[in-house]
Amino acid sequence: MPDEGAKNRPRVVADGPLDTTVLGFMADRLELLPWEVAREGTSEPIDGVYTYGHPLLNGEILDRLPGVRIVSNYGVGVDHINVPDAAARGIPVGNTPSILDGATADMGMALLLASARLIAKGDRYARSPEFTHYDPGYMLGREAHGMTLGIIGMGAIGSQVAKRARAFDMKVLYSNRHRREDDEVLDVEYRSLDSLLGASDYVMLTCPLTEETRNLINGEALAKMKPTATLVNIARGGVVDTQALYEALRAGVIEGAALDVTEPEPLPRDHPLLQLDNVTIVPHLGSATVETRREMARLSVENLFLGLEGKPVLHEVRP
Repeated sequence: MPDEGAKNRPRVVADGPLDTTVLGFMADRLELLPWEVAREGTSEPIDGVYTYGHPLLNGEILDRLPGVRIVSNYGVGVDHINVPDAAARGIPVGNTPSILDGATADMGMALLLASARLIAKGDRYARSPEFTHYDPGYMLGREAHGMTLGIIGMGAIGSQVAKRARAFDMKVLYSNRHRREDDEVLDVEYRSLDSLLGASDYVMLTCPLTEETRNLINGEALAKMKPTATLVNIARGGVVDTQALYEALRAGVIEGAALDVTEPEPLPRDHPLLQLDNVTIVPHLGSATVETRREMARLSVENLFLGLEGKPVLHEVRP
């Protein structure tokens, strides 16, 4: 039988399947429509859009959805949303900043340490039939404590990474669009991008994906890094030229990479990068803790309902 109650609920297009926590906060107060509606368009009024898994959303798609009053994003990164297009149509875009800074910074340090100390490779070996005796000369990694970390993008997440790195007695360099005024407080040193690349034992990406940062780490940039250096990406896959990274890792231009994100995402299952032993890859787990993801769900749904009610969202992304 038709759901009569749905007639009075706001109609929201969402990509999914949505996590049960998200659905719990929505509490059956919406009529959820599949993302196919956004792709195909509709003449029926749509009240809102909820982006969960980073589908592309631009003006062309919004024009197929008459009446949209709010776009709410699950997460802080909005490179998949054309915010100026939404603003031109009077549609606010909400996201979830600050909530995931700590968890993402934790993942950055986890990846750095995993790559430095060969954790994934060691785990595979320890489980294999080949591990029959302890050899103190086998599988030597690199130090993390006392080494130099270069952070590209010293925003909220970069600042959290810097605090963690200082606890490891690391020297912290950073490159940013603008020099920060709290360098001394964070105990970090500003460098140009080229200087940072050449001086760092570990280079960690925490910058947003924009037209300026797309493929920022290309073959030329990788060639400026130390041959013993490791690249850590907890930003967006598109900040790195994937083919250039593969070639640099294969040729020994840099020693290793640790990636939470890739471009494309996921990589094709036969991509050669997946066959390299000197790269550690996890499936976009930067904010993937029970606590952080629950708060992201709560705030993104709250933003959605505020926008549906015509009220200011808690966190609005400006063009």
